[in-house]
Amino acid sequence: MSSTGPLPPLADLHRHLDGSIRPSTLAELCARAGRTVPPDLVFTPAMGLDAALSRFAFTLSVLQEPAAVRRVAAEMCEDAAAEGVTTLEIRFAPQLHGGAPPEAITDAALEGAAGRAGILLCGLYGEPASVLDRLVQIAAARPGVAGIDLAGGPAPGNATGMLDYAPAFRRARDLGLGRPVHAAEGRPPEEIRMAIEQLAAQRIGHGTTLLSDPRIVALVLEREVTIEACPTSNVHTGAIPSVAAHPLAKWLDAGVRACLCADNTLLSATTAAEEIARARAIPGMTEDKLHRAITFGHQAAFRRA
Repeated sequence: MSSTGPLPPLADLHRHLDGSIRPSTLAELCARAGRTVPPDLVFTPAMGLDAALSRFAFTLSVLQEPAAVRRVAAEMCEDAAAEGVTTLEIRFAPQLHGGAPPEAITDAALEGAAGRAGILLCGLYGEPASVLDRLVQIAAARPGVAGIDLAGGPAPGNATGMLDYAPAFRRARDLGLGRPVHAAEGRPPEEIRMAIEQLAAQRIGHGTTLLSDPRIVALVLEREVTIEACPTSNVHTGAIPSVAAHPLAKWLDAGVRACLCADNTLLSATTAAEEIARARAIPGMTEDKLHRAITFGHQAAFRRA
């Protein structure tokens, strides 16, 4: 492994608010609500995406009010800075926080972040397309909102699919909003092509199966799409069997712009710095490649004029 000196300040572009609460804050919020933190809340290897997504129901239950959202957003910025992160984006689905309208919930997150992080608003696979339309409206009116995302994963029973969200994402493009999309998290890489061509995605969350289709690799390279790698999370959802099996080093070898992200600091018990440390164990990884991944993260952050 070659060495190119100390690592620069880090970037984390894929960090979910409802999965990144401080353990002490979660305990306090639960105590106020007369609840206790479930002993099986955190993710475990190979638990599967559906099981992982189900854990958010509990964290969301104590994040319904604007004050809680404001606090967690602020603490996430503090925690990221302590990890050495200087470029941060926080994403969440304001429509799932029922203590106030989505606009007020979004404002609370913006107040908590106080300019220290970009905010991304998440629609969820399976939600009506009208939800994404409203998120675009909310984002367009708030310069601190960097973009919109499509999060979670498709399910066979969903009444809506990725293509149903294309009009909202194209409107977001026209408004200058950033557009990451969760895609190919252990699922076929065709999702990546659809996200890029139909949703005008600039970044792909996870994308673990990218290399299985050379045509889609070529598309990613042509469009200079950045892949948000979340190795620990991918082990938990079963998208990859181990961090050592993550394709990050191969992506970088192929010229793919990829960056490392924590995804959920609470639920996956990780940090941006820990993801860097774990990525060193990926076969073929070098310090030079890690430096490139960090640089790609800073470069891919969404900035609104």
